[in-house]
Amino acid sequence: MTRKRANHKHCFNLSGLPLQTAGLISLQLFDNEKFNLCLKLRSFKHIYQHMEKSFTVKVIGNEYGQQILELILPIQQIEFNVPVTLDGQPDLLDVEQFYHGTGGCFWGAFAGGELVGTIALIATGHQAGAIRKMFVKKEFRGKEQGIAQKLLSELIVFCAAHDIKDLYLGTVDMLKAAHRFYERNGFERLKSEEMPAYFPRMMGENVYYHLSLADNIKQLK
Repeated sequence: MTRKRANHKHCFNLSGLPLQTAGLISLQLFDNEKFNLCLKLRSFKHIYQHMEKSFTVKVIGNEYGQQILELILPIQQIEFNVPVTLDGQPDLLDVEQFYHGTGGCFWGAFAGGELVGTIALIATGHQAGAIRKMFVKKEFRGKEQGIAQKLLSELIVFCAAHDIKDLYLGTVDMLKAAHRFYERNGFERLKSEEMPAYFPRMMGENVYYHLSLADNIKQLK
């Protein structure tokens, strides 16, 4: 006797998953065992969507100064052994002067009330800006969480609204994951001598990137 198979094809909508996950899953669900897998994947989608919404990004100022220090300094000094100190980063003690005061901005990502990520922009003139202080706490990193991408997107939208057409940044060679993130988002690596004279350099940086917003603004929104 032939067992009749239940047709559960298309019981799971992949549209809410990251592209790399959706691309790996092609379900043709015709029996109970595969249907159970489908239910598990539904649960995964729910978890992903909840995780995506479990943080917020907002503009912050000096009232978050202590949280900014407690996030950034351990990442620099302990996790990655970058040879920078607080004395060499006076901007951390007054983000309103060093970032907001230039016509730029400073954003924080919060999860459960905790500051878990930052990004900052210095408006340098010349319709350009310098990205600074792009940091995400280790346990909140990754494309699945999307915090770094959301921070960068907020900065890009701000630039579009304030007629900033070129972005520059400096980082260090040991931060390979950061290099991949910037390159994935359309940044092109430059030599030190190719950076514009108005770019504000920081102690320790030795890798440089540029993004033309005229070419990439639609992609990054």
